[in-house]
This record gives sequence, C-alpha cells and structure tokens, in this order.
Amino acid sequence: MQTFIVGGAVRDELLGFAVKDKDYVVVGSTPEAMLAAGFKPVGKDFPVFLHPKTHDEYALARTERKTAKGYKGFVVHASPEVTLEQDLARRDLTINAIAKAADGQLIDPFNGLADIKSKTLRHVSDAFSEDPVRILRIARFSARLVDFNIAPETMALMRNMVQAGEVDALVAERVWQELAKGLMEAKPSKMFEVLRACGALQKILPELDRLWGVPQVAQYHPEVDTGVHVMMVIDYAAQQNFSLPIRFAALMHDLGKGTTPADILPKHIGHEQRSVSLLKDVCKRLRVPNDCKELGVMVAKFHGKLHQALQMRPATLLEFLVELDAIRQPDRFKDFLKACEADSRGRTGFAECATPAADLMLKVLQAAVTVDAGAVAASCETPEQIKLKVFEARLEALKAVLQ
Repeated sequence: MQTFIVGGAVRDELLGFAVKDKDYVVVGSTPEAMLAAGFKPVGKDFPVFLHPKTHDEYALARTERKTAKGYKGFVVHASPEVTLEQDLARRDLTINAIAKAADGQLIDPFNGLADIKSKTLRHVSDAFSEDPVRILRIARFSARLVDFNIAPETMALMRNMVQAGEVDALVAERVWQELAKGLMEAKPSKMFEVLRACGALQKILPELDRLWGVPQVAQYHPEVDTGVHVMMVIDYAAQQNFSLPIRFAALMHDLGKGTTPADILPKHIGHEQRSVSLLKDVCKRLRVPNDCKELGVMVAKFHGKLHQALQMRPATLLEFLVELDAIRQPDRFKDFLKACEADSRGRTGFAECATPAADLMLKVLQAAVTVDAGAVAASCETPEQIKLKVFEARLEALKAVLQ
C-alpha cells in the first residue's frame, strides 16, 4: 500500500498558496484493509475514507467510465491493481494531476509542472468532456488564477461539450456551488468571461448573458455596455473582500436591463422591477440560499432609489429606511449600501468616487435607532397611536441630525 498527496494541495503548494486541506490517494489497497487500519468510510459513490487521527481524506485509486450524461453518469472501478497514473489520468486539469510521494518526490505524468510554469489551464485527456462540472471548475479556476490562460484545445473541447448538451444535464445545486465559489475568488469577472467564451453562460444564466451589448447612457456609464458594467461591479466587490450575498447582489442587480424595449435604449426605465422578477426566477432555478436572495432582491429593487436620497425630504428618507427594514435588520441594510457602493464605483472613471447617498442613509439609521421605541409606545394611550408616534419621534431625531 502506497499513499500520495494529490490534487489541490500539491497544486497550491507549487503556486505558493496556503494549503488548507490535503487529499490522499491510496494505491494497492482495498476497502477491507482501510477499515482494518482504523479508517472511517465516507464515500457514497466511490471508496473514500477519513484518517482516524488527522481526518484527512484518503481515496482508493480508481478509474471511471462514462455511462450517461451529466456529472453522475459514471461507473467507478477501484481495486489494488489501479495505478497512480491511471488515477491521475481521470482528473480534470494537468495542474491538478500532480502527486507527491511521502519522500517529497513529485509524480507528474501529464506535464502539470510545465503548465504551472507557462500559466496554462489544460485538460488531462478527452475524458474531460465526460463531466460538465469541469466547465464550471475551469471557469472558477480562471477567477482564482487570474494570470493563467486556458489552452486553445481545452476551450475548443468546452465549446463542443456545450454544443453536445452536456451542460443541460447539470443539477442546480452543483451550478450554484461552483458559481458561489467563483464569486468569492480574486477576479470573479474572469469566471463569467470563460463561461461566455464557451457558450455555457447562455445555458446556465441566460438572464446575465443577454446583458452584453446592451447600451446604457454614456453620461452615467462611460463603459456603456451593461455586461461590462456588471463585471466591473463584481470585481470591485471582490477587491473590497465583500461577502457572498453582496457579491451575488452585485452580479444580479441590473438583470432587467437585458429586457429593456429597444425603442427606449439607452435608457432603462423601470428596469429595477424587471430585475427583481428575473432575479427571483434565477434564485428558484438555482436554489440560491435565502440570505443571497433577500439581499439580491433588495439591491435590484432599490439601488436606483438610493441615488435619489440626497434630494429626499426628511420624512421621505425615514420612509425609505423603513421600507428597507433597516432598523430591524441593520447588518443587511449595511450590506445593501456596500452593494450599491460597488454599483456606483463599478463604472469607468468612478472607482474612487464618493458615495454621499450611502453616507446619508447611514446617518439616518443612526438617528432613528437613538429613539427608544418602547418608551414611546408606553406613552401612547391606544395601540393605534404607536406606529405614528414612533415615526414622529424618529423624524424629529433625524431632523436634528440633518441640521
């Protein structure tokens, strides 16, 4: 029995990244031998075990054979006769098909080291085309390894996969999982650039894909193209290390511009409400978590209204704050402002622009929360008076702050 470190741990160490988890492949063993050594079985579709002390994953060397469309359409064969090279051959990219022996020796049968040196993402074999999740993974890697390029033959293979309908077999949870990981990488726009280039974005997120080529008013959007703007917005959110819900909201905020009637372009009257409707469709289809959906809806619906805050009267400002449920959910409200900041600064020439409307709304919130709503309610003679009296008290606090 021989064990080797494989996959991401080897790749990240070679790239100088911090290694979080180590995965091992075991050659020349059986499930019975692993159980006898104290390992705990966890694999459903193939033999994977947890080390009794470190809890690292140890998988028996295996081969795979495609039997149906989608990422689950495989028959797995694991036995003591499967070699390390056979196991590495089923992996997606050459940079992920490098193994490290216990003595530190690197086993690199598919020239992954050369591709790391040349900064190339290249498929190991034509078996890459058997698993559509690999399209999402290579797009995600592109967002992380921003100075890497996809080998032309690999991009051609990805396009063929899309045309063959492989992407249509992807399940919602897996699509969301990979998109969420990609959004949290250094430059999320590269993920969508890759998905567009191979045709996959039109299949999995047509609402987003149609934004490219849609013009906006150049006075407010010097970059003009809506798709370009959205990519600038999510990259700004990534630069600021914003959370996943903020990045998702930034990605989805302008979906409605893709359905603007041609005769009113480059204006986008009413795009906010159309964005909300499309966003809800996306969230339902991809089973997006509630925190991402709720913030996404809020940003899509109200990002335009926020820009008008500087012209609002005090009572209207307070009504807007209530509409955003900011007093009860201040953290979500602050995330809303961060997403709107990304929208404002994700424009050509606006990366360092001030966001006075967001600053004003924070000041409004701070004033509103100084009011003791409980004390105001206790002073009311009837329950019907409470809402009005609390609003009036908060309005007076707001006026004092604004003066």
